[in-house]
Amino acid sequence: MGAFRTLDGVDVRGKRVLVREDFNVPLHDGEVSDDTRLKVALPTIEQLRKGGAKTILISHFDRPKGKRVPSMSLKPVVAPLEKLLGVRVAFAEDCIGETAKAAVDAMAPGDVLLLQNLRYHAGEEANDPAFAKELAANGDLYVDDAFSAAHRAHASTEALAHLLPAYAGEAMRRELTALDRALGNPKRPVLGIVGGSKVSTKLDLLHNLIVKLDQLAIGGGMANTFLFAQGWDVAASYVEKDLADTARGIMAFAESRQCELLLPIDIVVAERPEPGAAARVRGLGEIDEHERILDAGPKTVERLCMAMDSAETLIWNGPLGVFEVPPFDKGTVAAALHAAALAKAGKLVAVAGGGDTVAALNAAKAAADFTFVSTAGGAFLEWMEGKTLPGVEALKS
Repeated sequence: MGAFRTLDGVDVRGKRVLVREDFNVPLHDGEVSDDTRLKVALPTIEQLRKGGAKTILISHFDRPKGKRVPSMSLKPVVAPLEKLLGVRVAFAEDCIGETAKAAVDAMAPGDVLLLQNLRYHAGEEANDPAFAKELAANGDLYVDDAFSAAHRAHASTEALAHLLPAYAGEAMRRELTALDRALGNPKRPVLGIVGGSKVSTKLDLLHNLIVKLDQLAIGGGMANTFLFAQGWDVAASYVEKDLADTARGIMAFAESRQCELLLPIDIVVAERPEPGAAARVRGLGEIDEHERILDAGPKTVERLCMAMDSAETLIWNGPLGVFEVPPFDKGTVAAALHAAALAKAGKLVAVAGGGDTVAALNAAKAAADFTFVSTAGGAFLEWMEGKTLPGVEALKS
């Protein structure tokens, strides 16, 4: 991944430090309903405060597309952030111009200021150098603590990092360190789990992982396409039949790279994915014409758990079945709990990410024991695909 600059040893006393956070948090009735992203930001903010910096927080919120949309203001973040930090957080109604400058000029060392939504200005998403220069005018240093926005070449994640001395914050450091342990310089053997519904959305991911993994387990609706490509009847299951040749090509590529593909060896089926539906375990080829494959079978899960036992590192993206609808969550839950137990015992480096994956691990009450669970969504996926992340490149030494 390459070395990146951190705040270790940097004297921030009296310095104006622009910190790019991701405060794109869910709101309910105008109040923050999940403060996870606020909590993730605390170590960097507290480190800067204790160092005597003037901490100036910048973030996007939703998609106002360059217009001032009152419902997309960052102001609702102020109260919960104050509560978590235990100090006052000032707020400025703009992120550039005289409004922002006046708020920054009023700061004393140790103060915290949140500036208004970056995306109120079209220059943010356009990565406009002039907008970045206006942001930089209020800072002496730049800290990127928002890995979840690092895949976007926006003014606050890319251009700004070239205008001021730039460093990774503590949340960014944790993310990059964990990802390096998973794929950059992992302990081998390395096992990957990729689930979800569509092969078509994960072609780049599969090809990149095959080059780096020793074993790759495929689950969810994606697995149906591979089973169909092998000649198995998948009946009424979701399947991308037009990608059968692509799936066969991926299988051949995996064989050529000596990456063992683990496809289902048994399946859980029902006629409809409804809560409490009559679920039946079937062998491959035993499915009735009206049935759908909705989860990995017990033998498949058992084999996957055995693969975890032999692995040193696990990287996971995507559930094994329709985990949102019990009883079709059993495969994902069993595999998640097994991985969590191994990680907790220090026998496995287990790293996971992606929206559905995080939801599934939380539902299984397994997330807390994983080595690292990334909430970065698109950035995590693009990193797994082997793509260059502009926000990370800008921080490299």
